[in-house]
Amino acid sequence: MPRRRPGRPRRDETRPTRELVLTVATRLFAERGFDAVGLRDVAAAAGVDVATVSHHTGTKAQLYDACFARVFAAERQVLEAAAERARSALPAGPEAARRALHDLVDVFVDFLEDRPETTALWLRRWLEPHRHAELDERYAAPLYRLVAELLTAAAAAGALVEPTPHITVRSLVWAVHGHVVALAAAPSGARERREFRMFVHRFLDGLYGPAGS
Repeated sequence: MPRRRPGRPRRDETRPTRELVLTVATRLFAERGFDAVGLRDVAAAAGVDVATVSHHTGTKAQLYDACFARVFAAERQVLEAAAERARSALPAGPEAARRALHDLVDVFVDFLEDRPETTALWLRRWLEPHRHAELDERYAAPLYRLVAELLTAAAAAGALVEPTPHITVRSLVWAVHGHVVALAAAPSGARERREFRMFVHRFLDGLYGPAGS
């Protein structure tokens, strides 16, 4: 077995190499942005050589894309399951449908609170709105559409009134990303989490509660 050079970080042998590289690269791109991260930086942080990074992920642009694909896959998994539960609740009437929407929002907030690098990665991307714009269509727009279509179906079923589902989804997404940023600097994370959770549920009640139906 080749000896590790002095000072070189020890690679985590318990994780598949590609997953380790993507985890490290996601963190670095989230912290520094695309231009400030090189394949050598990723290799050093992962404890592998540059050839290994290139072998598993290709060019830096391909690595960047793979980082977004990775966070998208995790987010899609939890949101699709929550959206399916919400669709299943529609025939049970407005109250059940609204309760399912509250549950879906909780799932989304939980996801981003637990993975703040997802927010940081997207915010770095959005600092340059015309660069890497194809990432939005591949890895953000499908989830926006998923929830917007759910709101449209709920409106068609008479469970709520929603004339602009795309705006509602976009507003909630940005609110949660903003919350994750604030949480990173919050002196009391527990309080920030509690107050924001109360806010998003008040927001949904204001939009779709009995008084607004």
